[in-house]
Amino acid sequence: MLPVVTGDGGHYCSKKTDNICDHLCCQESGRAMARLRCMLKGLDLKTYIFLFAIVPTCVFGIYLHGQKISYFLRPLWESPPRPFHEIPHYYHENVSMEHLCKLHGWGIREYPRRVFDAVLFSNEIEILDIRWKELYPYVSEFVLLESNSTFTGKPKPLVFAANRDQFKFVEPRLTYGTIGGRFKKGENPFVEEAFQRVALDHLLKIAGISEDDLLIMSDVDEIPSRHTINLLRWCNDIPPILHLRLKNYLYSFEFLKDNNSWRASVHRYQPGKTKYAHYRQSDDILADAGWHCSFCFRRISEFIFKMKAYSHSDRVRFSYYLDPKRVQKVICKGADLFDMLPEEYTFKDIIGKLGPIPHSYSAVNLPAYLLENADKYKFLLPGNCLRESG
Repeated sequence: MLPVVTGDGGHYCSKKTDNICDHLCCQESGRAMARLRCMLKGLDLKTYIFLFAIVPTCVFGIYLHGQKISYFLRPLWESPPRPFHEIPHYYHENVSMEHLCKLHGWGIREYPRRVFDAVLFSNEIEILDIRWKELYPYVSEFVLLESNSTFTGKPKPLVFAANRDQFKFVEPRLTYGTIGGRFKKGENPFVEEAFQRVALDHLLKIAGISEDDLLIMSDVDEIPSRHTINLLRWCNDIPPILHLRLKNYLYSFEFLKDNNSWRASVHRYQPGKTKYAHYRQSDDILADAGWHCSFCFRRISEFIFKMKAYSHSDRVRFSYYLDPKRVQKVICKGADLFDMLPEEYTFKDIIGKLGPIPHSYSAVNLPAYLLENADKYKFLLPGNCLRESG
């Protein structure tokens, strides 16, 4: 029987009752605890277990693994990007350039285009060395911009400036610039990254780039093969913007993730129109055009620095991710530093890439300078996952 309101605003219970609520239900409604006790009194043991064990466990699980759940369900809310137009890549050292251009459907030039290689630099000294040695025979001008700020607005030393002496071999062809960070706390890291890329456009003009020169747009660790660049500088009628499909490695050339790195691109420069960017700018992509070696560092401290400094630093959800012992263990296992699921658009691809990356013991068709200096760069070769602590 429901409580009845008296004329003076009080409450009383009927003598008839269903034994679910006793006199506690008849207290004034403002007393929250009394009302809660009333509601809980009729619950059975299974309901208590559900409320106080299963529900909190689910909430805690979502807190710990919410990012994984979101990535796994990505196919439900995001469609795959439109496919690229894949251009087959033909190469052999004993085949003439004229014939290689013809195989691609292009003509041969009377003389090669000039090539400009432009990068934003953070702290990847070893990878920069391998990149520039790979591209040195065919690059006319190396352009490098360095900031005293990370994309996340943290101060950083000018690493290239401090190590410039080891790059004397490119000095006659080097245009080097620095830019001061804005250090805006709480700003989206991609804003600072875009700001630095605009500055790189200006540095390219200082370097003397002109119409129809080739411009390589890629991060330091996205390395086009030298024969790819030689092909593009000699052939006529190549696309004005051409993405490069690179073999996608993680931590070293021991862990081949896939062949799906596509952000690197080569542009036939157009004054006033070509802008330095790191996103999709064309539907054309050239197959098997180089290597992308992400998080390929010598020292554990460099891994930790990048985890905190780059545009996706929000992936460091827990401080223990930065523990040096954990980082070393993850590298040797070929697992993900951020404990994330694969970034794919279909359940088939996500499930197919679950777990650590399989070890590869092939060092065939890697950058020549890397193999010529295997002792120096041993940490990048198969079977050498241990890193220096420094």
